[in-house]
Amino acid sequence: MSTTQDLVHAIKRELKAAQMTYADLAAALGLAESSVKRMLARGDMPLARIDAICRALRIDFADLARRVADSQPLLRELTQEQEQAVVRDRKLLLVAINVLSQWTLEQIVGTYRITEAECIGYLAQLDRIGIIELRPLNRYRLKVAKTFRWRPHGPVMQFFREEVVLDYYAGGFDGPAEGLLLVHGSISRALAPAFLERLQRVAQDFAQQHQTDQKLPAGELEGYTLLLAMREWEFGQFTQLRR
Repeated sequence: MSTTQDLVHAIKRELKAAQMTYADLAAALGLAESSVKRMLARGDMPLARIDAICRALRIDFADLARRVADSQPLLRELTQEQEQAVVRDRKLLLVAINVLSQWTLEQIVGTYRITEAECIGYLAQLDRIGIIELRPLNRYRLKVAKTFRWRPHGPVMQFFREEVVLDYYAGGFDGPAEGLLLVHGSISRALAPAFLERLQRVAQDFAQQHQTDQKLPAGELEGYTLLLAMREWEFGQFTQLRR
């Protein structure tokens, strides 16, 4: 959650970007420079004063507020309790996964048997959890980092292991633009992290392409799920055959 101090930091960043000194701002506000410094140090400003600062900086208050929000730390992982709350309600989990793909409320309601009122309620829950910042007209801003992931041994990944993995791999992977590759080998421990980095870049490319293609007509889009994995592993039944 943003604070008054975050707002002050944003104002200082805007002053620097505009190449304005405290003396310049003081002249625009009709105050002494010492008063401006004291005001920013205390962070004690009425809305009228913030409006006046925005006019001096030639930005809208909405823009300033957006920049404050954008400067907040992004969520990289949920707590155990938050994940339990998400996975406990299958519809909430569905909405959470869809907002991570930046679907709109209209897309979610139009695709799944979820009423608009239900979906708004789920968006409000995700706002409280911190995954999104809910905005007017039921729009939202993602508050998760590009490196966001479900906890490796948390409730959501446990749900996917138990309920989803077999369903995913039950497919033939023989349709257009589908494929399943299983590669096993022994490589240098020093080089293994580099392969994982490549997989992460592929995942980022896929996510970026998803964002780019949202401007296309719905008829030109198809839902794909990219699952990448790499771990030090040997099939248990093979391990039993080791000497």
